[in-house]
Amino acid sequence: MEESELIVLNPWIPQSPGLSRVKRDWIIPPIRVLENSKQVPEDLVQIKSDKIFTSQVFYRLEGPGVDQEPKNLFDIDEKTGIIRSKQPLDRENHKSFKLKAFALSPSGQRLENPTTIEIMVLDQNDNRPSFIKSQFTGSVSEFSVPGTSVMSVWATDADDPSTDNAILSYSIIGQESEPGDAVTKVMFGINNETGAIYTRDVGFDREVVKSFRLKLQVGDMSGMGLTNESVAIIHVTDINNHAPQFSPSMYHVSGVENRKDYELCRVNVTDRDEPGTGNWETKYTVTRGNTGGHFVVHTDPVSNQGVLTVVKPLDFESQSEYTLILTVANRNPLSSKAPNVPVSSATVVVTVLNENEAPRFREDPIQILVPESVVPGTILKTNLAYDPDQTGLRYEIISDPERWLEINKVTGDIITRRPFNIRSSHLRNGIYNAVVRATDGGGMTTSATLLITLKETNDYPPQLVPLSGTVCRPGDNPDSALLLTALDEDLAPHAEPFTFDLPDQMALNWTIVPVNKTHARLHSLVELEVGQYAVTVQVMDAGTPVLGSFAQVNVTVCVCDSFSQCRSETAAMSGSSVGISFIALIIIMAAIALLLLLLLLAVAINGCTSRRHLQKESALLVGESQEDVRDNIFNYDEQGGGEEDENAYNLDLLSPSDAPHIPAPSFCAGPRGKQPLRKDAPHNLPSPTYPRRPPADPTDIEDYINDGLEAADRDPNVPPYDTALIYDYEGEGSLAGSLSSIASGSSDGDQDYDYLNDWGPRFKKLANMYDPR
Repeated sequence: MEESELIVLNPWIPQSPGLSRVKRDWIIPPIRVLENSKQVPEDLVQIKSDKIFTSQVFYRLEGPGVDQEPKNLFDIDEKTGIIRSKQPLDRENHKSFKLKAFALSPSGQRLENPTTIEIMVLDQNDNRPSFIKSQFTGSVSEFSVPGTSVMSVWATDADDPSTDNAILSYSIIGQESEPGDAVTKVMFGINNETGAIYTRDVGFDREVVKSFRLKLQVGDMSGMGLTNESVAIIHVTDINNHAPQFSPSMYHVSGVENRKDYELCRVNVTDRDEPGTGNWETKYTVTRGNTGGHFVVHTDPVSNQGVLTVVKPLDFESQSEYTLILTVANRNPLSSKAPNVPVSSATVVVTVLNENEAPRFREDPIQILVPESVVPGTILKTNLAYDPDQTGLRYEIISDPERWLEINKVTGDIITRRPFNIRSSHLRNGIYNAVVRATDGGGMTTSATLLITLKETNDYPPQLVPLSGTVCRPGDNPDSALLLTALDEDLAPHAEPFTFDLPDQMALNWTIVPVNKTHARLHSLVELEVGQYAVTVQVMDAGTPVLGSFAQVNVTVCVCDSFSQCRSETAAMSGSSVGISFIALIIIMAAIALLLLLLLLAVAINGCTSRRHLQKESALLVGESQEDVRDNIFNYDEQGGGEEDENAYNLDLLSPSDAPHIPAPSFCAGPRGKQPLRKDAPHNLPSPTYPRRPPADPTDIEDYINDGLEAADRDPNVPPYDTALIYDYEGEGSLAGSLSSIASGSSDGDQDYDYLNDWGPRFKKLANMYDPR
């Protein structure tokens, strides 16, 4: 505007009626500036100070739009005080500005207090209204009546809401249906102020039209200004106005007997309601014909078919055909707007196919409770199984570890074959397991387990133990007693507690006192002499019926020491915990061992004596033959104490005429190592001369031995003449056999020595020497 057209303000001079002076501060009305002005720079207002009449004044402007953000929107002419806008203003960004104006001297001194200048930006309709969504989505239920609220749409406008520039108006400018042209009439209206969409007419049927597409428009200045568009998609939602219907309604199927959990058939239905919703989903029911509960029907969630299933095996012999009635309904209740039609039903005729069935046991496992004492031949169980096809059965027992049972192959009667033993290792917790098998005429087999529970019976009387023992004389220890108990092969409750008793004649001198359920003490009542007493005791069990036994207890009454121990060794041994039978056995075995030792010693002494006689002879077996039989003689490490030959028999020094017999080398040998020494004569004396040749007459053998014994007694350097000499083992394999078989001079009769001719040339001489001819 021209300078003459500018509004001149004298904020520091009182004016009326718009200005008032308050402590030299002035309140100036806002300066209104239109946004988006294209006349820039544009003079807005001019201010003047009353100091211009007395001095030179300079003007300065500060605040947002000048030296604060947003900068460079305004400035002031420092000499004239004209305030200008340098750029177009935008009300949507800044609605107003508050600036401060200063009047300064040339030196920069404030001549007046600063004054506030407010600049208001006036709105222009420079913004179109805008929908908050490019597409709105809503739904309306089918068969909705006019006036039913569907949805609302919204739009905004950036212009000043206090002006007409922001007053909006909504409208529907187009309508389309899916499928196309299904509905041609206007079905929806909209509130032009609020944007609420509602139904205007009837005819919403989801089976006819699935959805609508509405074209929306909004305009500011009450629809006369700027406009914008959007789209609203409205779906017609389903209600359950169609009941499902079977298609077809009659089915004929076949079922196999003795099978379960298999699909028999599927039934189909039609439903015009929306698939995948509860208005379309079905549930089936078998309402009639399901005798025995063999069938169940459920829904396939994908196809919506009814699946008929056999859940309990069919039996041709019981029922060969079933007529089932199935009904169907939706999961959601049927709408009141649906046609009134009867509930749809279908008939399914099931024919059962016959097949050869295996035998069936009436129970498995077969439970049998029987006393353990049942006698062989007793029938334990009958009527075990049956054949559905009635072809006849044959029975057999295929597992019977103890062979206690037998079975009638035709009737199946289980019979005891042998007595039961409740202590068998094949019993577990008193139960015996066996297995029986049934086979029909077609070869089909079935097995069942026999569980035979053996009931304990009182079969065995208790036996008293021990049957012997010792007690102290009452004067030595009044509390001395013999502890008794019993053994019972029965189990509870036919065993303990045991009852101990004495016959009347025994009760005069003895008494028996219970200790617990299994033990009792036998006491003497009177002063008894030391010795053995036979006491008859009766013991009875707690079974039904009660069984008992009598036993004679051998009680040894002895004199005891202060420790209540028998002083007599025999009595102590009898009363020891080892038991009299065991002690006796030890004594017998020790006696037998001693006798065997003495016998072996006697044999050894006899053999060694004969050996010494033969070694003292010379050239006994040397004859005409030059053959050497020493290959059959074993050499030993040592020959025994006192012998001159320590390696082997020197057969070359023997002659047939020097000795009547040959000793047995397998028992006669000297000690291996140091020889035993005599203790009845001084040592290291010259040895006397021993007789080297036996007498010619065998009857003089005794004199010969006595001579040798006398010589040995005078020789302190050799062991006694009768010392047993033990040789090492000779080994086996000699063709000549044992030399100990040669008869000695002690024989009373003639002997046949012809067998020596088979032993070699040298033994022929020996045979000739003893030949009675």
